Amino acid sequence: MDTNEDKRNPRPAEIPGLIHTDGTPIVDLLDEAFAPVPEGPQARRRTIGEIYTHKKASDEAGQLRSLSLQFGVPLMPELPTDHMSVEFTRKVPIQYLKRQKLVPVETPDAFLIAVNDPANFQAVDDLMRLLGRSDAEVVLAPEGAILSAISAAYDLGRDSAQEFIQIMNGDSADSIISEIEETADLLDDTSDAPIIKLVNLVLAQAIKDRASDIHIEPYASSLKIRYRIDGMLYNLLNLPRRIQSPLVSRIKIMAKLNIAEKRLPQDGRIEVKIGDKNVDIRVSVIPTAFGERVVLRLLDKSQSILTLADLGLDDAKIRQFDRLIKSPYGIVLVTGPTGSGKTTSLYAALSKINSPEINIITIEDPIEYQIEGIGQIQVNPKIDLTFATGLRSIVRQDPDVILVGEIRDRETAEIAIQSSLTGHLVFSTLHTNDAASAITRLIDMGIEPFLVASSVIAIVAQRLVRVLCPRCKEAYTPDAESLVDAGIPRSAVDGRPIYRRKGCNACMNTGYRGRTGIFEIMIMDEGVKRLILKTSDSNQINDEAVRSGMSTLVQDGARKVLEGVTTIEEVLRVTRVLNRSASVVLEDEAI
Repeated sequence: MDTNEDKRNPRPAEIPGLIHTDGTPIVDLLDEAFAPVPEGPQARRRTIGEIYTHKKASDEAGQLRSLSLQFGVPLMPELPTDHMSVEFTRKVPIQYLKRQKLVPVETPDAFLIAVNDPANFQAVDDLMRLLGRSDAEVVLAPEGAILSAISAAYDLGRDSAQEFIQIMNGDSADSIISEIEETADLLDDTSDAPIIKLVNLVLAQAIKDRASDIHIEPYASSLKIRYRIDGMLYNLLNLPRRIQSPLVSRIKIMAKLNIAEKRLPQDGRIEVKIGDKNVDIRVSVIPTAFGERVVLRLLDKSQSILTLADLGLDDAKIRQFDRLIKSPYGIVLVTGPTGSGKTTSLYAALSKINSPEINIITIEDPIEYQIEGIGQIQVNPKIDLTFATGLRSIVRQDPDVILVGEIRDRETAEIAIQSSLTGHLVFSTLHTNDAASAITRLIDMGIEPFLVASSVIAIVAQRLVRVLCPRCKEAYTPDAESLVDAGIPRSAVDGRPIYRRKGCNACMNTGYRGRTGIFEIMIMDEGVKRLILKTSDSNQINDEAVRSGMSTLVQDGARKVLEGVTTIEEVLRVTRVLNRSASVVLEDEAI
């Protein structure tokens, strides 16, 4: 240790009040932190936190509280990262900050350097010298908060898609494209390889923009990359056609697919870590006239499973749904088109009833979330593990609750019905436009109407509507035609603001940010059951359910419009096909 560092670093004996959180002196522990660095290429001085942990002195919160008092350094359990400057990301390598466990946090009000080890003065001095600052205030922060701040800063600070577009349209485009074409070894995992930088950029930008899918589409003279955000596709990049081959090859390598096979469809999976997010990516490659088309489905595994309240159900529907999922037996069907959130709703239901007292087994294609305490089976048609064969085996596993990812054929439907009639609660999905159409679909599959009436206890239809951006939504007076289409009486609008989208930076100028569900829950009461035995006409079944008190998709959407959650245009976009529902007007007392 040199003389200058000795002057700056106090010896343990010179620090007053050096104690554990339990009152025991810790001079002997800190001696190790100030001991000379051992020899060897990987040798380094252990941090105080590591010594604390090794000696089992206390947990991290206790360590930080004690060190804050002993070193006179303020403790910040959470770091202010909402409006932090990311200029430092261009000067300081991310690996250095993660290794030293420190991060500069510059806000309009202060310039802080958050550290996890208050004895690491040398790293703080080096960082201040590198940034050209001398006015930093050193604060203590948990390791997790520091690493999250580092990830957030470098995610915001990385080259954006807009910057990449400018590069691709500028003078340097040809040199970048030629670099990509000259990249011989795509397995070379250095960040300097242009094609790897391109793929990493596309994936990182997709996570940053909350995209659910990435579409890579080759055409005669261009390669188009689009993101699906909140259910809608947006153009990201238009690239030269000749980039398509190395780009697809790189993705195939990441997904462990056959890069030589370009004539047949292929499916694969990629697991990546971007910042503090673990992302599971499902890859689908199909051949087209102009080359292979790739769609990447992104699933953020770090997100928690939604609760029933998070889905967009109002209090009355939550109570109704809660009673259904606690039934001892029967079938609960969730219907809607692809991408309408059916699986998410079923996961929320399973999480609600998951407990050690019941045995829950699922068969899915694919398994989107792993849930602790639930047995989950992945469909694999290559070895004849289909929904039907898997379901037949599940019933021999003594289940209380069964989830069938989708009822696709008569065989699966029959086994599901038989399972419900023998004392199991069965959840499944169907692709139909509304709740009443699910009855017609089952009967069209060849299921007897009396079996449908006796086994199905409820059908939930749902759609996803985009949520208005809270920062830029604006109030307006809708025209009479829009109100009629949405089933909203003029009296409901008087004295109540209706909002429309506008667009700002927070919502990528779309006017929307996030999505929520609209629902109709058809309970199979005696009136509906008697009608099913007479007819499979979905219009008649729907009318009977409405008379029994069912709130339709359009009505639920109208309520969310009146609450300022979404717009009339969004509700009509997802329910336009349901003409019969639009004629049902909200009752004033129901608003």
